[in-house]
Amino acid sequence: MKRKPKPSQPNNSVQQERKPQTTTPIQSEEQVRFNARNRQRKQLLPKAVALGVLSGLLAVAFRYCLDLGEEWRGEWLRVAHHYKELGLAAVLLVSVLATLFAAWIVARFAPEASGSGIPHLKAVLQGHRQFHWLRVLVVKFISGLVAISTGLALGREGPTVQMGGAVGHALGQDNTGGEGEKRILVAAGGGAGLAAAFNAPLSGLMFVLEELQENCATVVFFVAALACLAADMICRQLLGQSPIFPLAISKAPSLYLLPVIIPLGAVCGVVGVIFNQSLLFGQRLVSLPMVGRFGYWVFWGLVIGLVGWWRPEMLGGGQHLAKHIIAGQTLPQTTIVMFFVVRFFLTIGSYSSGVAGGIFAPVLVLGALLGLGMGELAMQWFPQIPDDKLSFAVVGMAALFTGVVRAPLTGMVLVIEMTANYELVLPLFLACFVALTVADGLHNLPIYEALLERDLMRSKGK
Repeated sequence: MKRKPKPSQPNNSVQQERKPQTTTPIQSEEQVRFNARNRQRKQLLPKAVALGVLSGLLAVAFRYCLDLGEEWRGEWLRVAHHYKELGLAAVLLVSVLATLFAAWIVARFAPEASGSGIPHLKAVLQGHRQFHWLRVLVVKFISGLVAISTGLALGREGPTVQMGGAVGHALGQDNTGGEGEKRILVAAGGGAGLAAAFNAPLSGLMFVLEELQENCATVVFFVAALACLAADMICRQLLGQSPIFPLAISKAPSLYLLPVIIPLGAVCGVVGVIFNQSLLFGQRLVSLPMVGRFGYWVFWGLVIGLVGWWRPEMLGGGQHLAKHIIAGQTLPQTTIVMFFVVRFFLTIGSYSSGVAGGIFAPVLVLGALLGLGMGELAMQWFPQIPDDKLSFAVVGMAALFTGVVRAPLTGMVLVIEMTANYELVLPLFLACFVALTVADGLHNLPIYEALLERDLMRSKGK
């Protein structure tokens, strides 16, 4: 019998070769980074919106209470004037007690809530400080409300910036994204607080990127932009959409003004350095044993009471004074100089007391006065150029802000949004960068870096 041939065994290697290949394509490093950023943005989106809404509601509540407080102060001063010497004594007593309370509550419960709180936010973002968000939020609201309502020359934006940062820290407490996510939310909350204070969402975003965060990562930009947008929408819905300082300029100013704008920027740079040095001197003065915090608080309460008795328009953040200037109110040069000098020292003294309050609004008022004064001089010395003192006042606001804070883009965008006028972009750009160049050339630290450096040195016992 013939044997049947055995069936040939399949060649496993050949069979394996014929099987379809299922391999995962290798992703590039850029693709991996993009996917990670995209996931992080999706995770942070609801927190960013919640952060903006909560910061906006806080700012609205703060502004509403401040408006009531300022109305109360005006009525109180009018009533007190009917009683002459007795009324003056009552005004001084209330002013001293309010200053003592506003400063004591900060010193006792949350020293990091003093002043604007922006140096503290920077310290938190750099990892130098912890953030006890709840006590800061409560103390900041109460101290800022009492201090500014009583008449201390401070702005509402400092409290809203730090309170926004506190809300951001609270939303990051779940630790799902670690310390990096928490710091992003703190920075975005600070920007949302600024946006809500002035109805200026782009300024809040610029402030985060230019001042609070030293890098412009896409995630930081995304979260800050959403938070600022949500905060601004809340404020506009509840408080209206009118700009803080409406400005009626229908066309761009003449190019012949630009050569005169350069000296204004230079003067603002010099004055910004003087302002910073004066503020640091005031901080050192209060810490001297021969002065003492309690004695200074009593003294400053008396000063605020006396100024309120004689010139009540000098008190508070100064928004009403700046609004009259931007509206075109004519002031004699002697009055401009007097207002500037008094407001300058009121701002330095009020901030040095340690109560909660910012310097943005007071610096903008000083810049408007400085710009108006230099505009008056320019019209006298160069009668051939167009009479446009209003533009000088607006440009002075942004230029002095730049000389103090060294954040030119924030200053430019802030003034544009507050006035709802885009015709002054070129003069603003020129003046702000001249002020920046002059201030930097004088080797003076920006105010918040200087205050942060002083705080860190004090904590080390130096």
